[in-house]
Amino acid sequence: MTANSDPIAVLGGGSFGTAIANLLAENGQSVRLWMRDPDQAEVIRNQRMNPKYLQGIQIHAAVEPVTQLQETLASCSLIFVALPSSALRQALQPYSAQLTHKMLISTTKGIEAKSFKLMSQILEEIAPQARIGVMSGPNLAREIAEHALTATVVASTDEALCQAVQQVLHGQTLRVYASPDRFGVELGGALKNVYAIMAGMAASLGTGENTKSMLITRALAEMTRFAVKLGANPMTFLGLAGVGDLIVTCTSPKSRNFQVGWALGEGLSLEEAVERLGEVAEGVNTLKVLKQKAEELNVYMPLVSGLHAVLFEGRTLAQVIAALMCAEPKTDVDFISLAGF
Repeated sequence: MTANSDPIAVLGGGSFGTAIANLLAENGQSVRLWMRDPDQAEVIRNQRMNPKYLQGIQIHAAVEPVTQLQETLASCSLIFVALPSSALRQALQPYSAQLTHKMLISTTKGIEAKSFKLMSQILEEIAPQARIGVMSGPNLAREIAEHALTATVVASTDEALCQAVQQVLHGQTLRVYASPDRFGVELGGALKNVYAIMAGMAASLGTGENTKSMLITRALAEMTRFAVKLGANPMTFLGLAGVGDLIVTCTSPKSRNFQVGWALGEGLSLEEAVERLGEVAEGVNTLKVLKQKAEELNVYMPLVSGLHAVLFEGRTLAQVIAALMCAEPKTDVDFISLAGF
């Protein structure tokens, strides 16, 4: 693959940012991996590893750890944003003028708490003249870093931007598909985190395979119902960024949100579960704002309400599942009626 003349920036030195930076470098690109913590940057620079977030993965020589955000943004025209949802606005707002005409690809699967804005919408607010896209799909960071065969979706109405991302990321172990439904792709990535927590709890408690399958498929119906209410294309949820991402994050112990759910099922408090993880689990933050938004829009989301009751209202998962099973039976999902549970 031919390298771009400009280096590519990856903002965020967590597991996913590091994995994407490595993949870009392996594809022949020069990469600037920006992170806040100078000590972390120094460790990566000296050891060529990120032991805090991606233990055991060798970091390519073409990945340069940096801590100067202004210089990084100035030198790069293609920028992958892998910052936690709670930090994105604060980190980039001071540099809005420098983001004009840049290609910004959000990889963060979260929703801003107060505004219910997706990350690409925040980027649009910060840099209205930038070219915005999102990347989402069944993309566990460690598997990407270990070269497991993976597919992802880059979504934007800007076809040239999609092609640019495909050119630099597409390789022997990662297949990159394009979609014009940026909102649906991004919303799918954010919503599935909530259901992964419930799936982790269910797995920890030893529920059957039938139960796990029921939770995943009802979660898909619930996600789609909500997203369509907000204007997303329901067919997006039959693809990688919908059902694909939902399956992997609800079944894999490598999923951060699944790990939090598993810990909760073991009897840990939410605070203890998050502390054990050591990284941001976006589903916890998303759950709070999603329940409020669903009530505001009058969208039926019994799994979201149930998980909220477990995490914040003192209910047990067994109580919630029992209540769901006793609810009035309805028709299975279809994209015409978008029926309830």
